[in-house]
Amino acid sequence: MQAVPPCAQQPGVPGSEGGLEPLSPSPVSLRRGRVLAALERFSLRLWQDYEGDRDAAGQRHGFGKARLPNGDTYEGEYEHGMRSGQGTYRFKNGALYTGNYLQNKKHGKGEFFYPDGSKYSGDWVHDQRQGYGEYLYANGDTYTGEWVNNKRHGQGTYVYKSTGSKYVGCWVNGIQDGPAELVHLNHRFKGRFLNGKPLGRGKFIFDIGCEQHGEYIQPVQEREEDEEDEPPLPLEPVWKVSEITKLTPWSSHDEDLLIPREAAVTEEGEDHPPSDAGEEGEERGEEGEERSEEEVNQDQEDQDPFAISFYLSTFPFLVNKIHIK
Repeated sequence: MQAVPPCAQQPGVPGSEGGLEPLSPSPVSLRRGRVLAALERFSLRLWQDYEGDRDAAGQRHGFGKARLPNGDTYEGEYEHGMRSGQGTYRFKNGALYTGNYLQNKKHGKGEFFYPDGSKYSGDWVHDQRQGYGEYLYANGDTYTGEWVNNKRHGQGTYVYKSTGSKYVGCWVNGIQDGPAELVHLNHRFKGRFLNGKPLGRGKFIFDIGCEQHGEYIQPVQEREEDEEDEPPLPLEPVWKVSEITKLTPWSSHDEDLLIPREAAVTEEGEDHPPSDAGEEGEERGEEGEERSEEEVNQDQEDQDPFAISFYLSTFPFLVNKIHIK
């Protein structure tokens, strides 16, 4: 019998008859094979779940349609494998975004329709509502103005659908804070807000031709001796009337109303009297929060009836002339 050269022999181990038996695959080789097979199946599925243009490297590039593993779908423009440009993204929970993308993030102009029926239309920066935009809430209220990091921040107007009242002024991190007007059907409050509450000097302006000047004061809660360790409960600001006048034109005094007490210091070091202020979501963001914006807004809208009731009780002859909504 002709001998088989060693280089031509099949790798193996000595057998019962002195020959060689084939080696069994090692556990490492089996795992590697399974991983490669899984990757191949995943790549095939990704390829099959996308219809559209690709670049030279096989990445999604240009216009295409894709179905994501979680059931969401996207139809629009891609750049080198990422959503970039104009596109429409449909969430399986019913939400929908249509607008601009940049590297898989909402960026630029776009509209987001939420599952609860609310809608945001405006500017986006890296998946955040930021810039200028309008939010239509599920209860019909609207906010139009500036946004930062998904929150109302800057100048903006919030309109209450149920009453027609509106808050026009400054916002800080989603809360009314700064110079503002709270406009109602036949009267309005002009002053300053702090943490969603009116505080400091301001005035109510009535359509019948008069103004009520005064100040919102934060009452101090008295505590018993055994309650010293407990934090005080927040109290609502109380409106204190100073005078009633005819309608007055805009003046430097009105500018003083909008200056906070801390900033209004004269050259001699004397503080000016405090300025006045009085009013709504993310906000639940895209999902919701423990307390809806509409509830918070409604609480803030209901701040000034105290001033109105005081006004009418002080001047009963005007009861039949003022119709408060």
